[in-house]
Amino acid sequence: MFTGIVEGVGEVVGLERRGEVLRLRISVPVALTGIGVGDSISVSGICLTVTEIEEGRVLVEVSRETMLCSTLGDLKVGDRVNLERALEVGGRFGGHFVTGHVDGTGEVLEVRRGPETMKLRIRAPEGVVRYLVEKGSVAVDGVSLTVNAVRGDEFEVMIIPYTAQRTTLSHLKGGDRVNLEADILAKYVEKFLGRPGGRIDEAFLAEHGFLR
Repeated sequence: MFTGIVEGVGEVVGLERRGEVLRLRISVPVALTGIGVGDSISVSGICLTVTEIEEGRVLVEVSRETMLCSTLGDLKVGDRVNLERALEVGGRFGGHFVTGHVDGTGEVLEVRRGPETMKLRIRAPEGVVRYLVEKGSVAVDGVSLTVNAVRGDEFEVMIIPYTAQRTTLSHLKGGDRVNLEADILAKYVEKFLGRPGGRIDEAFLAEHGFLR
C-alpha cells in the first residue's frame, strides 16, 4: 500500500527483456534508505517487487500483463520515474490509499503552465472516469492528486510547485501517456451498492447511527 506522496525520482539505467518479463535497473535517490530484497516499491504508480539491490540501484521485474496496462513497457534508458516506498505501519498518511495496481493509462491532452501552478487535462479510460469526482483523488504516475474537474472522459488536476519540482509531472507534454489509478474506496462503494440489499438509503443510515 502506498500514499501517492512521491519520495524521489529515479532514473532507468538498464533494461533487459527476458521472454515476457522486463527487468528494470533503476538508480535510487540517497533519501530512499532501508530498501531490501522482496520489498514493494512504487515505480511511476506501479507496485513492483525489488529482486536485487546494487549500490544506489534496485532491480525490479515487470510482467507482460503489467506492461500491457501501464507505460512501463515504453521506458528507455535515461527515463525518469517516480519512486515511493511502501507505507510503514504508524507512518504519516499524506495522500490517499494507492495500491499500485493501475487501472490503465491516460493521455495528456493539455498542459497549462502558470506563474505558480501547472494544470493537466487528461483523457482517461472508462474504467477510471467512472470513479472520478470533483475534489476526489486520483493517482497520476503514482502521484496523489485532487481532481479539479470532470467532463466526459476528461479530467483536470492542478500541480503545485512543490510537486512539480519533486516528480516527473513537470516534464509532461501533450500526447504523453500516464499511469492512472482510481480511488479504491470508490470501487468498494460501487461493489457494495451492486449487491442485493446493498442499497444505502435513509433507513440504512438511521440504522447505523448516521441519522438521529
